[in-house]
Amino acid sequence: MEKTVRETIKEIVFKHLKKKKYKAYGQCLSAVGWVGGTLPELYEKDGMVELSMADVAGGGIVVGAALAGDRPIYVIRYQGFNWFNCPIILNYACKSKEIWKIPCPIFIRGIAMEGGIGPVAGSSHHSLYHRMPGVKIASPMTPKEYKKVYQQFMKDDSVYYVSEHRGSYGNKEEIKDINKKNPDVTFFSISITRFEAIKAAKILRKEKINVNFHNILWLKPFNIKQSWIKSVNNSKISFIFDDDYRDGIASTLAHKLMSKSQKKVIPYGLKDKSAGFSKDRDNLPPSAADIMRLVKKFLKK
Repeated sequence: MEKTVRETIKEIVFKHLKKKKYKAYGQCLSAVGWVGGTLPELYEKDGMVELSMADVAGGGIVVGAALAGDRPIYVIRYQGFNWFNCPIILNYACKSKEIWKIPCPIFIRGIAMEGGIGPVAGSSHHSLYHRMPGVKIASPMTPKEYKKVYQQFMKDDSVYYVSEHRGSYGNKEEIKDINKKNPDVTFFSISITRFEAIKAAKILRKEKINVNFHNILWLKPFNIKQSWIKSVNNSKISFIFDDDYRDGIASTLAHKLMSKSQKKVIPYGLKDKSAGFSKDRDNLPPSAADIMRLVKKFLKK
């Protein structure tokens, strides 16, 4: 029976602690729900370390554990909390190998969600990590992708920022690229926007608008495939979707794609506004309907 992303993460954490004898760190790990069902029901004697609610200190503790020989999994329950958790990781762990020849490998689980949770906790914030050297960033949305990222981490000695999204936890299926010869539009999609973008692509195809769709798993390093460039050059317009802010990593990757191709790639993500706690104040990633409206608007031009 196929495993969900949730079950895959839970299995990885269990083996990391019980078989490999490493530790997992975070706040409220054993609270109701066990972080969306992604953690096995283990305790401190098993390697599940409960940190205090002092967010800034948590990152420093995990960096110290990695320097001492652990390969910690660090669980950040809301990606917005990276504003408090990541300073020591970015300014010490990510630079340690280059400056002092001392690796500091950490597997950081940054977990995103949005909708009614206010201006601090919500959405993805992988752009925070992207500008710093010494870090690798992935956004796995399928079981095989998550396994692939973890396996690569275990062969590496770098800091890995794994941008998760709770909306992917129930997913069992791999997401396949759509790459046809004569597209009208090309989509590149990051994180939770992959599900809505692929939905929009299939609906638009029924409306005789041919859409190519490309998954982006690795945000850093961002290795551009030749098939991506060909798809952009053959399209009338291309987009890159993200659930971080539009001026963040999506803009950077769009620029890299444009520099290799001959056509414009438009970044599209969260609006430049703070989210509130009510539906009319939410700042949500683009839905399939948003994406279809955007495509039709540009094709009319």
